[in-house]
Amino acid sequence: MDKNISVIIQYDGTRYKGWQKQGNTKETIQGKLENILFKMTGHEVEIHGSGRTDAGVHAAGQHANFHIDTEMTPEEIMNYINEYLPNDIGVIKAWQASPRFHSRLNALKKTYRYRIHTDSVPDIFSARYSWIYGKSLDIEAMKKAASYLIGTHDFKSFTDLKKSKKSTVRHIEKIDICETEHGISVEITGNSFLYHMVRIIIGTLVDVGEGKITPEAIPAMLENCSRETTGQLAPASGLMLMKVYYD
Repeated sequence: MDKNISVIIQYDGTRYKGWQKQGNTKETIQGKLENILFKMTGHEVEIHGSGRTDAGVHAAGQHANFHIDTEMTPEEIMNYINEYLPNDIGVIKAWQASPRFHSRLNALKKTYRYRIHTDSVPDIFSARYSWIYGKSLDIEAMKKAASYLIGTHDFKSFTDLKKSKKSTVRHIEKIDICETEHGISVEITGNSFLYHMVRIIIGTLVDVGEGKITPEAIPAMLENCSRETTGQLAPASGLMLMKVYYD
C-alpha cells in the first residue's frame, strides 16, 4: 500500500555537510535517512525536506515526507528509522499525509532561531549551538536595524547566491530579538530564505550592535542589491530551524 509519510526531524548539524545529499560525502541528513529507508524497503526512497540547511546548521523542527509502499504504520516506520539513526539525528513525529502533500512545495513559512553568546566568559557547553562572540552588543540598535528588514524586499544583498535567474524577493514576517542569560536570541520568520540569508542578516545585525554599521544604513543595503554592502556571515553553529508552517 503506497503511503505518503510525513515526519518531523531534529538534528545537531555540527558534523554534517548540510541537509541535502551530495555525491562526495555520506555525511548529510538526507543521505542518512535515505540509506535507512533503503535498508527498510530494499529499494531507493527519496525523502523531500522542507528546505536545505547548510553545513553545521541545526534543526529542532525540520519537516520531510516520502512515499513508501508498506503495511507498516507511521509509528513503526519512525521506530525503525530511529533504531538505525546516529544519536545526533532523530525523528520525533510521523504520520500519514495526504497523497499530494509535499514538505517543500506546501510550506508557507519558517522560523529560524540564532543564538549569540556575548558574555566575556565562554560557555563550552553551548558552543555547538551558539556564536561565541564574547562582546556586548547594543540590542536596541539591532532591533531598530531589524525593523527595516520586515516586509517584502529584494534580499539580493543578503545572499551569497551567485548569478541566478530566480527571484531574490522574499517576505519577512517578523524578527524578534531578546536578551538571554548569556547573550542574545534572534528569531526570524519568513516565507522562505535565500542561501546564507539568515546568517548574513545576523552578521549585519551584529555589526550594527557593535557600532560598525548604523541602523539607518539598512534601507540602502536593500536598495543596492550588492553583497559587498552588507555585514559578515555569521557562523553556522548558532543557527537552528525551529518550525515550518503549513495549512
